[in-house]
Amino acid sequence: MNRAFLIVMDSVGCGGAPDAADFGDEGANTLGHIAAECAAGRADVGREGPLLLPVLGRLGIANAMELSVPGSSEALGTAQSLARSTASGLWGAATEVSRGKDTPSGHWELAGVPVPWDWAYFPDTTPAFPDDVVAEVCRLAGTEGILGNCHASGVPIINAHCEEHLRTGWPICYTSADSVFQIAAHEEAFGLDRLLKLCADLAPFLHARKIGRVIARPFTGSCDNFKRTPNRHDFAIAPPSPTLLNWVQDAGRATHAVGKIGDIFSQSGVGTLHKGKSDADLFEHLLALQESAEPGSLTFANFVEFDSLYGHPRDVAGYARALEWFDARVGGFMARMRPGDLAIFTADHGNDPTWRGTEHTRERVPVLCAGVPRGEIGLCAFVDVAASVAAHLGIENKGPGKSFL
Repeated sequence: MNRAFLIVMDSVGCGGAPDAADFGDEGANTLGHIAAECAAGRADVGREGPLLLPVLGRLGIANAMELSVPGSSEALGTAQSLARSTASGLWGAATEVSRGKDTPSGHWELAGVPVPWDWAYFPDTTPAFPDDVVAEVCRLAGTEGILGNCHASGVPIINAHCEEHLRTGWPICYTSADSVFQIAAHEEAFGLDRLLKLCADLAPFLHARKIGRVIARPFTGSCDNFKRTPNRHDFAIAPPSPTLLNWVQDAGRATHAVGKIGDIFSQSGVGTLHKGKSDADLFEHLLALQESAEPGSLTFANFVEFDSLYGHPRDVAGYARALEWFDARVGGFMARMRPGDLAIFTADHGNDPTWRGTEHTRERVPVLCAGVPRGEIGLCAFVDVAASVAAHLGIENKGPGKSFL
């Protein structure tokens, strides 16, 4: 039986979302702007020159960029222009309909389930959280107060409150433009297990209000030299209906989740979970699953560091380095594909590192398919990805999408 590998390059958008202006993101283009900065010599930290993605280029990433935003692929340079004209993959660009530019919305819709509600958000004020939310956090944490209580990015807010956190034991609570409630705490002084329990216990209270995720953000070290650890955990609201993962399991097939997928789907439909401390670790899991994944199985992987390490901090050179590293690893993955394997490389939203602010950006995403005849998908829907995986595996498509295979 055929196997499928659905691989999400977290935040690697390609611009052109028709409703970007509704989110304040008209003109955002993660891939296009990174390529332009590289071509202009403004991303020569740890790398240099034009953005070179020969493997993804052969699959059609420049074609997808050009389809989404005409002219955006020109900055990829001669090698990618050649790849654009001779793409050997099946390629297109997907458009999201869920009213959010967040991780759960993108992943659920790729898995066949658009979000049927409007997410709740906390206002960009100080304080940001209602009194009853603060009271519930204090009750669960056993503290007399919280720190932060505002919109913030993770590193700056830990910088601002680390000493008081260590002195009082109060958790550092913050949010963003996404539907999230984040809690940062010191792994030793506050306790990792205590932090995870606090987030797990708080999650149902906030999920009932349609806040999408409660996120534990542990850190270690001293206040002048702290480090966020890989022990982050997302406590996400459950999808509103069965997703591709459930469809595969209902058909008696195996599912494998690599990286954050288990958290994003609240473990629903997840057979075996494969976690790691870095995207490098996760790619090793992906390569191992090429050898061991069962016939008829689905492997669903998320590579988060594009988003977490480079998109939110607005690090263009770092994002470019990560893309070129990933492209090289994809070359090894492609060499190991077996007859009957389908690999789809896509993304869940954008996070343009040249854009204002530190938040995700509303964009279309590339859809690059290997293991099937070459060609052009054109513009498609996120849900068409799930329908196509279902068609390849020979199982029922229980969502609204249509297969492009």
